[in-house]
Amino acid sequence: MEIRLGYEIRFTVPAPTPMLLLLHAYPNRYLFTKPEQLNVHPSVPFELFYDSFGNRCTRLLAPPGLFTLGCDATVRVDGAPDMVMQNAIQHPLLQLPYDTLRFLTASRYCEVDRLTDFAWKQFGCGPMGYQRVRAVCDYVHNHIRFGYAFARPTKTAYDAWTEQQGVCRDFAHLAITLCRCLGIPARYATGYLGDIGVPLDPNPMDFSAWFEVYLSHTWFTVDARHNHPRIGRVVMAYGRDAADAALTTSFGPTNLEQFKVWTEEMAGS
Repeated sequence: MEIRLGYEIRFTVPAPTPMLLLLHAYPNRYLFTKPEQLNVHPSVPFELFYDSFGNRCTRLLAPPGLFTLGCDATVRVDGAPDMVMQNAIQHPLLQLPYDTLRFLTASRYCEVDRLTDFAWKQFGCGPMGYQRVRAVCDYVHNHIRFGYAFARPTKTAYDAWTEQQGVCRDFAHLAITLCRCLGIPARYATGYLGDIGVPLDPNPMDFSAWFEVYLSHTWFTVDARHNHPRIGRVVMAYGRDAADAALTTSFGPTNLEQFKVWTEEMAGS
């Protein structure tokens, strides 16, 4: 299956402003039949590097005036839904790989300490492993009401839990936090998710957020907002939470003027 994906983001920049971008697909995972290329207008020099999560990052100095970031590419994916393994097991802490341990502790948007008591009361007597993760996702899916008007950049997992409303990143943050409370490594993921194999969403396309859990020596994709396996995800960035995986970060005032994202299955693929 081939998917056309891309974006166009326009800012008004009052003065020269440094920016960090995580607008590339996660490195060495996908085959692009039309290359993924970052286009910036006006053209300015930029440099690429990799952060501690393996994300491919861009650093540049945005010039004053209207500044546009864009990409239009085609990627090949296997067309299979997210992998499900009902008997996947949870690893004891002392058997977890070292690089998974940072996905067990509290982070900017995931207050493990504030939700540990609730997590164990709610899920501690139920099944373990993948079934426990499913119970967490079912709970979060039913507990939070989705709406774009509920978004705010400061909202944490605890806020989403108490307010019972949010956007996709809030679903992810709460589910991540509850999994970490239960000793299951959970990492935040963001990227493209089109309406492939599901009814079309009438809202404008956006980047999406979900999460992954480490069970049976494998990272499994799970999504508390949609709460069933989806086709055609393309990861752009990982982190402990959204603070590590912000797709654009400006170190100075910028005004977002336009934001478009597209993800669609190519005809005949």
